[in-house]
Amino acid sequence: MIRLDSVTRQHGKQILFVDASLSLFKGEKVGLVGPNGSGKSTIFRMIAGDDPPDAGTVVIDRGVTLGWFKQSVGDMHGRTVVEETMAGAGEVADVAHELHLLEHGMADPERFDELEALVERFGEVQARFDALDGYALEARAREILAGLGFATDLVDGDVGNLSGGWKMRVALAQILLKRPDALLLDEPTNHLDIESIVWLERWLREFEGAVLMTSHDREFMNRLVTRIVDLDGGELMTYTGDYESYMRQRALAEAQHEAQYARQQAMLAKEQAFIDRFKARASHAAQVQSRVKKLDKIEKIEPPRRRRVIEFDFPKAPRSGDDVAKLEGVSKRYGARVIYDGLDLLIRRRERWCVMGVNGAGKSTLLKLVARESRPDTGTVTIGASVKAGYFSQHAMEVLDPSRTVLEALEGAYAKASIASLRTLLGAFGFSGDDVEKRCGVLSGGEQARLVLARMMFDPPNFLVLDEPTNHLDLDTKAMLTRLLSEYEGTMLFVSHDRHFLAAISNRVLEVTADGVRAYGGGYSEYVAETGHIAPGVT
Repeated sequence: MIRLDSVTRQHGKQILFVDASLSLFKGEKVGLVGPNGSGKSTIFRMIAGDDPPDAGTVVIDRGVTLGWFKQSVGDMHGRTVVEETMAGAGEVADVAHELHLLEHGMADPERFDELEALVERFGEVQARFDALDGYALEARAREILAGLGFATDLVDGDVGNLSGGWKMRVALAQILLKRPDALLLDEPTNHLDIESIVWLERWLREFEGAVLMTSHDREFMNRLVTRIVDLDGGELMTYTGDYESYMRQRALAEAQHEAQYARQQAMLAKEQAFIDRFKARASHAAQVQSRVKKLDKIEKIEPPRRRRVIEFDFPKAPRSGDDVAKLEGVSKRYGARVIYDGLDLLIRRRERWCVMGVNGAGKSTLLKLVARESRPDTGTVTIGASVKAGYFSQHAMEVLDPSRTVLEALEGAYAKASIASLRTLLGAFGFSGDDVEKRCGVLSGGEQARLVLARMMFDPPNFLVLDEPTNHLDLDTKAMLTRLLSEYEGTMLFVSHDRHFLAAISNRVLEVTADGVRAYGGGYSEYVAETGHIAPGVT
């Protein structure tokens, strides 16, 4: 369906790929991975025709339709959510619009002399609309929106009133409703909760077209893709299987390459030593010349390329008292809506509670109560002795001074720390080289989140309250944060939609549902095994 043949692309002085090729076949689900800035988004733009290659060709089979979900939304206002979704559905939306105009034209007395032509055209357009299953369009739009987490009142509400994250869901719904032959999905799960991610997994599994996607959610990819294309160092390498299989294959290939390189280097060194030792002796001239010719003919193995992963020696959190946080008889409501009514919860040292619940269940509210960002209507929230809390939320980025650079943001918080240690920390969180001189005001959402987390973890508190800490983090940064928090000796209360992160970090689960709150003694994996649910109400 789609082929990139020997494409080369350069941005400024950076060469993204040289003589790279990629094919996408009907029905395939392919994951595109690679470090930040390696050119994944450029691949999408080339396929969509927005960014032609410097050399090589991009071939799309005749008649193949594309649907491209990207991390930006256009202007959305003046329609309901369902109307906006249908408006972006491609040909069927255009046909529906023409049908609407023809209906008005046939009812317009001033266009009576055109009636015969209008009726004839109406028949043609209606037949096409029917062939595109247009009469089920609104029902399908509502079904998709419900799957992506929209309540009925939101679906029929003004799309202009939605936050940026919810507008991203509308943009995704438009693409899915379009039902193209091939889907290009750039981080489709970034703004979704677990329930919506699981729904999207099922939708894509049943989708008969091709899918090429990037995702920072490894569990999402594991459940969908059958092939991984790794973009790194200007090359596209293909691995069969899911993401975990790709990781194993890549590690094995890297180990084999490193061993082959080491063996060849040892052999070359041995031959060169012989040449250097005997090149001045006439008695060994023939042997020396033979070995020189041999070395000239040998195809040299390229040195192994290693992805640069910066390790930082994070200090240990100070010890807190055994009782870290205690909620007694806590009630909280917003207007007539009751979130909690008489909630009791004790969080003890080194427990790692993940909070599970559908959108609006009160997960973030609970974290705000514990972090003292909100007060209960009744009841008490008590923080234990020697507890130093650190709170991260999607609004935490507002504390960043937009005029300061990334490095200055850390220098202001840790004036006595060495510049070298701060740069190493920033490197561990994905800021390398000139990135540390970026102004906070121009950082993306993901970069801001990484910076706030870096600032928090340089001198880690002993009680972390984290609301979606992995949102917008790339796979390498997420893996680093997962390793860091798995070794963390403090206490945690957190919300996340990343199932791999949940399984790796949690040792307690708090399930928040409309029927009340229930605690589970094991972590996320034990919760899934015990309840049969990936999340509340989702099997």
